[in-house]
Amino acid sequence: MKRLGLIGGTSYHSTLEYYKAINAQVIAQTENNSNPELLLYSIPIDVMRRQQQDEINSVYLRVAQKLQEAGAEAIVICANTPHMAVEYVQPQIEIPFLHIGDSIGKEAVKQNYKSLLLLGNRPTITKAFLKDYLIENYDLKLIIPEEEAIEKSHYFVSNELTKGKFSKEAKTFYKELIKKHQHEIDAAILGCTELPILLKDESSTTPFIKTTDLHIQSAVEFIIN
Repeated sequence: MKRLGLIGGTSYHSTLEYYKAINAQVIAQTENNSNPELLLYSIPIDVMRRQQQDEINSVYLRVAQKLQEAGAEAIVICANTPHMAVEYVQPQIEIPFLHIGDSIGKEAVKQNYKSLLLLGNRPTITKAFLKDYLIENYDLKLIIPEEEAIEKSHYFVSNELTKGKFSKEAKTFYKELIKKHQHEIDAAILGCTELPILLKDESSTTPFIKTTDLHIQSAVEFIIN
């Protein structure tokens, strides 16, 4: 099995989901029922909350280099938003990132989804690192919520979900937002790694693209294959 590096901490709640699920799925899918070698580096979430691109780039480059030096054969960032550093970091290391955009894009192609609602915090919804990645590499149409909804989504992600609070109010907000756009989309991207936790028991006529689950699946496939 291959050795995988994980960059977590943003938030630690989603990092726990990655760590538990990767171990459980690898054990279930291997003949000797053995867990994989994982190298986990957890960074303070304040790095992302400050939203200083130069600082984010510097921190993720330093951590990626440490994981590479420790023997990682690829790196998974256990969150959506920190992927804003991948374009800067990837050319400066020799091992690949398993990009969450590829996990999303491949699932969209597999399911023949063309138009997707992008949910998450403000950077994930509005910046190019995920939105443009999906458009350019997978020829998808991305629907962006209105400004008021972006602001409210950012509030819930930053002030509740990443702090481990999964409120009824947040659940209702996302369900109603998805319903509002249901006639113009094929699926909704749960573009915050805590959103699948919030909506895990919810049913919807609009399919969910659960970025956490798909990214974990990509990690498991890399480790085993």
